Amino acid sequence: MSNQWLERWQIGRTGWHEAAGNRGLKGNWTATGRHVLVPLAGKAVDLAWLASRGNRVTGVELSPLAVEAFFDEQELAFELDESGSLPVYEAVGADIRIACGDYFEFSETGFDAHYDRGALVALPADLRPRYAAHTLARLTPDAYQLVITVSYEQSVAEGPPFSLGEDELLGYWPRLERRDSYDDSDRMPPKFRDAGLTAIAEEVWIAGD
Repeated sequence: MSNQWLERWQIGRTGWHEAAGNRGLKGNWTATGRHVLVPLAGKAVDLAWLASRGNRVTGVELSPLAVEAFFDEQELAFELDESGSLPVYEAVGADIRIACGDYFEFSETGFDAHYDRGALVALPADLRPRYAAHTLARLTPDAYQLVITVSYEQSVAEGPPFSLGEDELLGYWPRLERRDSYDDSDRMPPKFRDAGLTAIAEEVWIAGD
């Protein structure tokens, strides 16, 4: 799994990246003054958006190419801290840091906010429980969470991104409530169209407000 994602960054197969940021995040996030954990962050511009709302942001990303692309595209200098379990790129002049490496080796705790767009839905069913439990262990009990999932007919097409049902999601993070849902078919992966899928929705789930 890890090698697959590293290879996709190396060859530029990153169709999940949203250059303008995520619609569900911008339309629904309300927390400020928090320390936000963003697992499997890629080079998401959402990191900068969250920081611009008065939050401290820590992303975790496997690919150093993605991490360095984020700082390059956001025109941010960084300092590298290699004193912890994972090397951490810390922005100069912005409250953003990205730990680079395997998320399951990331051990920091105490985050009072969490943003997930493209992380949980990128993982196969056998890895999702481990990922969710590892994430929950990083958060404070009352942490604010915003989680984006996708919904589509998996008998027609198979992820990633994977369609997640409410029962599975709430089994991981039971405080979540659905706040928004919208058609996202214009951003459907080409492999889904080729398989005959005609519709896909994004759903926004929030806890802690």
